[in-house]
Amino acid sequence: MLKNLNGNRKNFLPKLNFLLKKRRFNDTAINLRVKQIINDVKKNRDKSLIKFEKKFSLIKLNKKRIALNNTEINNIIRKIDKKTKKSIDLAFQRIKNFHNKQQIKSFNIKDKYKNYLAYESKPLNSVGVYVPGGNASYPSSVLMNCIPALLAGVRNIYISTPFKKNEINPAVIYAAKKCKVKTIYKIGGAQAIAAFAYGTETIKKVDKIVGPGNQYVMLAKKEVFGDVGIDMVAGPSEVTIVADNSTNPKWIASDLLAQAEHDKFSQSILISNSEKVIKNVNTNIKLLLKKLPKKKIAEKSIKNFGYSIFCKSKKNTIDIINEIAPEHLEICLKDTSKIIKNIKNAGSIFLGKYSPEAMGDYLAGPNHVLPTSGAAKYSSGLSVYDFLKRRSIIKITKTGIESLGPSVINLAKNEKLYGHANSVEVRIEKD
Repeated sequence: MLKNLNGNRKNFLPKLNFLLKKRRFNDTAINLRVKQIINDVKKNRDKSLIKFEKKFSLIKLNKKRIALNNTEINNIIRKIDKKTKKSIDLAFQRIKNFHNKQQIKSFNIKDKYKNYLAYESKPLNSVGVYVPGGNASYPSSVLMNCIPALLAGVRNIYISTPFKKNEINPAVIYAAKKCKVKTIYKIGGAQAIAAFAYGTETIKKVDKIVGPGNQYVMLAKKEVFGDVGIDMVAGPSEVTIVADNSTNPKWIASDLLAQAEHDKFSQSILISNSEKVIKNVNTNIKLLLKKLPKKKIAEKSIKNFGYSIFCKSKKNTIDIINEIAPEHLEICLKDTSKIIKNIKNAGSIFLGKYSPEAMGDYLAGPNHVLPTSGAAKYSSGLSVYDFLKRRSIIKITKTGIESLGPSVINLAKNEKLYGHANSVEVRIEKD
């Protein structure tokens, strides 16, 4: 079960950091294979995609079948049950309503010299969204990645998702249609990332790639970054839960396992000021694991990367949380107000015993694409802002350059950039 750690000891944070870093993958062999796949796609394009899908997804494609046609889309959508359709509709509306508030207002000013200075945002032209397929097929990923792009004004949203043995979750396709996705490609893995980054005869090159995936997908995104934009290089999912004796230990155990079932590398951490709470949560984990369909995955995750941290000090608890910088943070305390104001690093925070992380995964409203592996110390979750470019506009008047130019000339010469100085001097020098 959860490995017990004592957060009250001196120099605990360095020990914790060591344990956290053990989870981060760095497989040279996989990285080399990813590079080979990317280079193959760059060289052979559609031919390469067809080859890899036959090998990895066990489906036979040709150039005409790489993208889903309207008939295929409609036939797949017909398979979705009314209950799931209704749930997706609800999630779509809630996520849309929340993200619709995330708008950058353009502005302009005129200074006393009548110089015109402006700041404005423009949407990206095209975005490629990777959606996991097969055993991990998530319509929620479609909604969370596509809705912000849609609201930002991105004109061309494409999806690529593997069709394992020619099968796909109908909910994924329905969610894509809700989000006005332009084209859906039946391509997965590193080859899909390469296709989005460099283009093929069938797949359009995009400006930015977003969406979760396995190790191959993440390493591929890292490899193509610079040639194309990416959202982030996300690692396996993680949750940190702070709990006292005011919350049902069965609920806490359920939330920890909800994260653990994602991946054998997922991380679930419990922090409590009560040894009794920790004991009871562990007992419930054992009981709940027996009934969990993804028992093997969750069991490996808990065994290898699950920790319980006993910590009496509120200050130490806050320090531990900020050091972990968890993707998801649940604060299940009788009084959440005393701790929330001091939390600096967390991707998304869930307050109170009725706010399990699963609500945020599906339809609370905020985005579930969040920084992992400590990246919440310097980055944020996906939003409308990720699909907007910001640019400035500068128009200097004759009065403006004559008044401000001498200072620019002075600064340029101070930096020994005499060409910069001269470009201003020639405009203000007297004949």
